[in-house]
Amino acid sequence: MSDMTTDMLPAAIAAPTKLTKKDFTSDQEVRWCPGCGDYAILAAVQRTMPELGIAKEKMVFVSGIGCSSRFPYYMNTYGFHSIHGRAPAIATGVKTANPDLTVWVVTGDGDGLSIGGNHLMHALRRNVDLKIVMFNNRIYGLTKGQYSPTSEFGKRTKSTPMGVIDYPIEPITLALAAEATFVARSIDTDPKHLAQMIERMAAHKGAAFLEVYQNCNIFNDGAFDNFKERGVRDDRMIELEDGKPLTFAKGTKGIHLNGLRPEVVELGEDSPWSSDDLLVHAENLPDPTHATLLSRMRFPEMPVAIGVFRSVRRPSYDAMLGEQIATSRARSGPGDLRKLIYGGDMWEVS
Repeated sequence: MSDMTTDMLPAAIAAPTKLTKKDFTSDQEVRWCPGCGDYAILAAVQRTMPELGIAKEKMVFVSGIGCSSRFPYYMNTYGFHSIHGRAPAIATGVKTANPDLTVWVVTGDGDGLSIGGNHLMHALRRNVDLKIVMFNNRIYGLTKGQYSPTSEFGKRTKSTPMGVIDYPIEPITLALAAEATFVARSIDTDPKHLAQMIERMAAHKGAAFLEVYQNCNIFNDGAFDNFKERGVRDDRMIELEDGKPLTFAKGTKGIHLNGLRPEVVELGEDSPWSSDDLLVHAENLPDPTHATLLSRMRFPEMPVAIGVFRSVRRPSYDAMLGEQIATSRARSGPGDLRKLIYGGDMWEVS
């Protein structure tokens, strides 16, 4: 046995092959506009997938319609480019039919929050074991620059020449209201943080939602520059870390909770405030109130939060459905489709 090579070993006990980014990269030409933030997200996903220890044949990427929804073509895994807004519903079917698969949903702020808003909400509230990544660029990019559900109030676009008069949706707040068990946010210009969030959501059992601020340099260039660019980011963004006080601006500022209202306080030798007065982040609280308060922090009044807002455990929909099916089969046998169809009230129309 000592001189037996791995080629002679059964596949079940041979050392697993170490996958790389190249293994998850398809042979399709990537067709996004030069400089689009989608490239960064794709690269982060392709780099992270090998670290998960999951065979690419066990992965499925489901998308709807939009620039982001080209994603399945570029992943060397199973994929499904579905119809507008229905990716969560189709992905739910994939996951419940084959629970062994790791199912990802790639959507945009238009696809996922407009025509697909209801499907997204119910997939999250059911706690289906899906990994939902939403590219948020606050615009419809594929159809050339109409306003989306996340576009800022008053924004002038091709479809709102006098300014948007809809109040925008906050995707993180919506996900928390739907009781998603994992909710996070990242940005396309921070590949290290983005990779960490992808790894965290991949490890989560249940509905995982990740919003990624993504720049559309053609139709909405610089939508997030006022708080995420390198020169201002430290002062205008705050990274959530479980169990740690909320500080930013290189530790010179923090978030204090005044009743139910977060407020910025100055820290330092001459300040009456210390780290003991700051709000401490807790991502695993059963009640989503804490996470919701953080999701409502908006620039310029408050720093914008990135990181994991919520991560809690709850039985997933697909797991509970599998248990019901197993119980039913044990009680009544495998079932008879013909008997099911013809076993109820039947009548002929003549």
